[in-house]
Amino acid sequence: MCNYDALVVGSGFAGAVAARRLAEEASKRVLVVERRDHIGGNAYDCLDQAGVLIHRYGPHIFHTNDKRVFHYLSRFTSWQDYQHKVVASIPLKEGGRTQFPVPFNLTSLAAAFGPEDGQRLKEKLLAAYGAENKVTILELRQNPDPEIAALADYVYEHIFVHYTTKQWGQRPEDIDPNTTARVPIFLSEDCRYFQDAYQGMPLQGYTPLFQRMLDHPNITMELGTDALKHLDVSGESILLDGKRFDRPVIYTGQADELFAFQYGPLPYRALDFVFQTLPMDFYQTHGTVNYTVDENFTRITEFKHLTGQKIPGVTTIMREYSRAYTGLAGEIPYYAIINRSNNALYAKYAALAARHPNLHLLGRLAEYKYYNMDAITARALELTDRLI
Repeated sequence: MCNYDALVVGSGFAGAVAARRLAEEASKRVLVVERRDHIGGNAYDCLDQAGVLIHRYGPHIFHTNDKRVFHYLSRFTSWQDYQHKVVASIPLKEGGRTQFPVPFNLTSLAAAFGPEDGQRLKEKLLAAYGAENKVTILELRQNPDPEIAALADYVYEHIFVHYTTKQWGQRPEDIDPNTTARVPIFLSEDCRYFQDAYQGMPLQGYTPLFQRMLDHPNITMELGTDALKHLDVSGESILLDGKRFDRPVIYTGQADELFAFQYGPLPYRALDFVFQTLPMDFYQTHGTVNYTVDENFTRITEFKHLTGQKIPGVTTIMREYSRAYTGLAGEIPYYAIINRSNNALYAKYAALAARHPNLHLLGRLAEYKYYNMDAITARALELTDRLI
């Protein structure tokens, strides 16, 4: 492993973009080490037994306003136009269910309150705040009109509080009031979940995108290899297979694991996915349906909506369950739990990493942050700008 100019640990967006740039633009011989048996990190997709293209680790929808990111990734894929729309599925007191767009918007009003009341609320909101604006629950609650203030409570109850309780394992009373206050209502009839300039799905899937990105003569890929069995950062110098390694090391795994949990583990949320193949063209109306009030899962994803795949008579759905990450073998940490104490714990690990000028922590796990795919691609481009 020591006969390389750079070591990249992990082959998701962070690792793959960094490896490609170092190999192509700096002519470095790059070793990419991946613990899993596939490339692509959590964006990995594949065909299931029914021939449906699924996202094994949850739905990944690409969107960005960053022109540089979009054009860089477009070197490795063409795009299928896809505008993501999400609906909440809400049980009705009289039985049955209704759906309306989330984030909650002007179109949601009629579904939630009926056409007449919805129209009246729409007119009041537009008169008070103007069209195409995002208004927070806090702002609505401060409005002297009791109907508008009541709308804030409705959105809190039916969109935010139960869903957040499931997603983050918190009781309603433990949710930060400042977070609640920022929950927006979009005063628009644009039902897209994102309004970014560039949106879509890789035409042939994410895995072919990564295959093309990592296909370079200066890149060597090792799958099913645990880099931490070879990499030692506990001393004054980085050791790789027992030998000093003074060249760039880009690490995209868990920062606490890299340093053998010296200060204790960082808390995460984990996800469990239950896939089901059904003998029908489509199971639901949208790619993602959130269950914001009832059920013990957070959402159902139907992949054919996302990918545009044409397979008649069969579809695959996925229910998503959120729970605490315990660190047991086989578990995957998905979301850092960002708060003051956890950030302070992470800062201790970041300080250990800072002792090594050639060690670069990059990505959700390594930086203990939430990044969308475009944001981590931008971070990888920025890091390699400095290294090239």
